[in-house]
Amino acid sequence: MTDSAQETSPASPVVSAGYVSSFPAPGLRQIFRHITGHNDDGKSVFLSSDNGSHHRVMGEQQAIANIMYSTQETPVDLNNNADIEKAAAEEPPLHYHNGSIVRMIDFGPGVESPLHRAVSIDYGVVLDGTFELILDSGEKRIMRQGDISVQRATAHKWKNISGGGTEPGRMMWILLDCKDVYAKGVKMEGFLGDLEKEYVGRGASK
Repeated sequence: MTDSAQETSPASPVVSAGYVSSFPAPGLRQIFRHITGHNDDGKSVFLSSDNGSHHRVMGEQQAIANIMYSTQETPVDLNNNADIEKAAAEEPPLHYHNGSIVRMIDFGPGVESPLHRAVSIDYGVVLDGTFELILDSGEKRIMRQGDISVQRATAHKWKNISGGGTEPGRMMWILLDCKDVYAKGVKMEGFLGDLEKEYVGRGASK
């Protein structure tokens, strides 16, 4: 592995200014979600264009979550826009049993998430900035725009090191359900740490 693949984060990242109070975070571009469907003639059409839904400020204005879409079953029922109505009506939990979630989060400068584990398979994509992915083993990787992580029910945390910890950053995750996971014969359990309060009382996750 090259030296660049193992570079570490800045020694003294700036502590979050706690300024992320709305989506998008200051300094990041507005994004758009386009949902398609069919008209009465059976032709493909755009049903809506917006900026996502269920925006939620996290922590002390350290980040903001934006749900780009969610489904609560597999296969998904697309008839009569049933999936659209469900996605709009309910802010999802961390992830759905037998469902899917596309979650985008804007991070303030230098923000580091608590260590946590979701019993799911998560595809993480850096959209803006630079992030450090830290596992509970102590292993780390630097991720830049376009880089992807495949989290397989592992304990981890994220740190926004964009601009040496002085700039906001944006990531997107696609969370899918998985079977129970065992390591050394022990069933892995999900935990959220201080993130628990961000998801309590929302939907039914595994």
